[in-house]
Amino acid sequence: MERRFSPYLPAVGVFCCALVVRVVYNVTVAKGYVPEYDANFYNTIAIHLNTEHCYCLQSNIPDFDRAPLWPFTIAAIYAILGFHNLYVRLFLCLLGSCTCLLTYFLARDVFNRKIALVVGIIAALYPGLFIYDGWLYSESVYTFFVMGFTYTLFRLQRAPRPGWMIACGLSVAGASLTRPNGIGLLVVVLIWAGVMLRTRLLSWRKVGQSVLVVACLTLGLIAPWTVRNYMESHQFILVATGSGQQLAGLYNDAALTSHYFGDPGLWLPASQVRPPLTDRSDAGETAYAMRWIRSHLAEMPYLFSLHFINMWRPYTSEEGLPVREFPTRFSSKVVWFLMNTTPIAIIFLAACGLVVTFRSKWKELLGTYLVIGLTIVVCIVLMGSSRFRSPIEPHLVLLTGGAIWWLTANEPGTLRALLRKRRKASVNQAEPAAVGV
Repeated sequence: MERRFSPYLPAVGVFCCALVVRVVYNVTVAKGYVPEYDANFYNTIAIHLNTEHCYCLQSNIPDFDRAPLWPFTIAAIYAILGFHNLYVRLFLCLLGSCTCLLTYFLARDVFNRKIALVVGIIAALYPGLFIYDGWLYSESVYTFFVMGFTYTLFRLQRAPRPGWMIACGLSVAGASLTRPNGIGLLVVVLIWAGVMLRTRLLSWRKVGQSVLVVACLTLGLIAPWTVRNYMESHQFILVATGSGQQLAGLYNDAALTSHYFGDPGLWLPASQVRPPLTDRSDAGETAYAMRWIRSHLAEMPYLFSLHFINMWRPYTSEEGLPVREFPTRFSSKVVWFLMNTTPIAIIFLAACGLVVTFRSKWKELLGTYLVIGLTIVVCIVLMGSSRFRSPIEPHLVLLTGGAIWWLTANEPGTLRALLRKRRKASVNQAEPAAVGV
């Protein structure tokens, strides 16, 4: 019996470690947490779903600005357990622990069990993954679906079976219904398919089946919400609007120089936008941003560079985080210190891991590379901040494991294998010289 369950013990250990860290975070740092800003919007919609049976931010006024999956999830938790956000945060603890588990499984399949255990422990303890499990934003949910997508795409590449195709489609649909830009994962699927065909890793038939199942399942699951949006608004809205507010807050004169949130290039609220907004509708804000972009093409490279830099900062200002709500707590001070220091090491090691694994592990890490690339593009174009880096935090931990694997393992493609090869080459060069003497 003990031998039968021993292979699962590391995975159980990673999950339990991650869960303990997240629960402790919620009952110390986030004790008494009050949802603010976007978290309050999600929370209010969830309450209205239960009390008025309306997907509304304001009473009896249908909302189209926010993707539906997270508010509906909160509403379901409230309907079962009662109106207390601690229950939702405990749900996020479970979901965040599952993200760590997926990271462990992927590291195990790409590298080995020892490296996977190290990766799993890092994921469990890394603040870049657990700080979002203590507030009611959608980051933890979206990160889980993105990691699920990466893992199922990897498994699909190894064994293109219907089950993995369905799981991959569910991941893309879940991500899309959590954040509208999640539909961009379909682009990753298409690029992945092109690589599979180019390298002949999979047949045309298997690639075609995979793409068709993932795309149809994704669009099929999104379709009912799109129909709801059209019936309520008489406009085609795939998942949600709200892009105008985001674009107007990024593309304006003040964004180039403002330190409203600590660094230039970050999104600004409507009150800080310069020149001032005159039309606060989604279409009006989108038009404002497009006009500004066309008239400031020379400044766009600089603004994009600010977005890129902000993406990789250890922390960019996020109002409403528990550490910001309760900054005087000792637990908050500890987490605050870790938030501002540990990402530096993780990002550096991940960059090293990407370089040293690129030749030997590129096939296994193809999904990781593509998801990181997509996230970088989204951050550069839409919003560069540490929060918008959150979907790739598990991937950065995975690549950190790649750096550790390269340094410690004795397998082809590692440092030891490279040194062994060089020693063998030097011995072979020395032997003819000795024969000649």
